[in-house]
Amino acid sequence: MNERTVITISREYGSGGRELSQILAKKLGVKLYDRQIISLAAQDVGVEDMKFDKLKKFEEEVPALPVKFMPFYLFGVKAGPQTLNDKLFDSESEIIRRLADDGPCVILGRCADYVLRRRKNTYSFYICANDEFRAKRGQDVYEGRSLTELNEEDLKRGGYYSHYTGRKWGDPKYYNLSINTSYLSLEAAADLIIHYVESLQAAEQAK
Repeated sequence: MNERTVITISREYGSGGRELSQILAKKLGVKLYDRQIISLAAQDVGVEDMKFDKLKKFEEEVPALPVKFMPFYLFGVKAGPQTLNDKLFDSESEIIRRLADDGPCVILGRCADYVLRRRKNTYSFYICANDEFRAKRGQDVYEGRSLTELNEEDLKRGGYYSHYTGRKWGDPKYYNLSINTSYLSLEAAADLIIHYVESLQAAEQAK
């Protein structure tokens, strides 16, 4: 695999995306970046003393606006003073670019697929699962959370993503590949991603 390869993972709550990212990073022998990004961003904007859960709450309060009502902020023109949310997003985006330039890695969430959309050797995957699979993981892995609670978390993720990217979260046209983990193990899903990326890179080298 190309030494500049970066893989971004977006995932439905309860699909196993976080565990899959850990398996993938281990198989590739690269670093996995997730919550470290928001912690670094918090330091950058001067709120490093704020607990992670509170930082996450700021993200969850970002309104889910339809594209036609997206703020000019999205298109490079900041209308009015930046909120803490905006500052964190700017900082996270810069950190993601810097991490990608530092070497091969796996990045989980944080709109990394959008931030790195123009970067060569970057491959983005969306991990999803059916309701039965997610409901079971909600009970077994996420401290008994119901499917309704998982869906509420996804609404927050989707709202944050749409607000800062102007895209619909989970739309397959924005990813190299969408994988439904209801039908294969997380180990097999990680192998599929590796095979997919290696196949794309081999085809590129053959041109």
